[in-house]
Amino acid sequence: ITILLILYLSSVSFAQIIVNKKIYKVNFSNELHVPRWVSYSLKDGGGPCDREKEGFRFKNDRPDLLCAKDGDYSKSGYEKGHLVNAEDFAFDCKKEELTFRYYNCIPQTFSANHHVWLKYETEIRKWSKDQKLYIICGGYFKGKKMGKKKDIAVPDWCWKVVQSYKTKEVLFCGIFTNEKESVYTPLTIAQLEKKLKSKIILLK
Repeated sequence: ITILLILYLSSVSFAQIIVNKKIYKVNFSNELHVPRWVSYSLKDGGGPCDREKEGFRFKNDRPDLLCAKDGDYSKSGYEKGHLVNAEDFAFDCKKEELTFRYYNCIPQTFSANHHVWLKYETEIRKWSKDQKLYIICGGYFKGKKMGKKKDIAVPDWCWKVVQSYKTKEVLFCGIFTNEKESVYTPLTIAQLEKKLKSKIILLK
């Protein structure tokens, strides 16, 4: 909660709502209609739960959140990109289902969602087999919009930071362009904070 509060105070561009799903926390913007970032802990990610067999679909169970809807994504050219990765919690179908919320996804291109973003999600999940990880990720928004009313914010790029609980070492930090051909660029925490114009509070 302290981490979320400090991040909240450090970036006041948009009205924000904190959502606590127990397995992850969200900083949601009703002005953007999407989450600005999420944070969660991960240990021994992955498992046998089959999302297709279970029939998981994105929904909004928080009436106070002005989330995007299925129709906003239809023919938009963007996909529903998980921030908290579903497969990270595939060891428990109930927990994996909780990741299918519109306040846990942002519009991503096919290239971002299925290539570079997915590549590192998979790699980071492997790291969680050996140690507990703290993960925080989100999008950077400069004005792109989509949806039926053209009011759903589209990130220009997405970012992710991964830190080891045990050593406090930052294991991963970088950005992913949200274009037809998505590209990953590694950064230092200082470089990312400069681009975000916001402070990222890490584990102490």
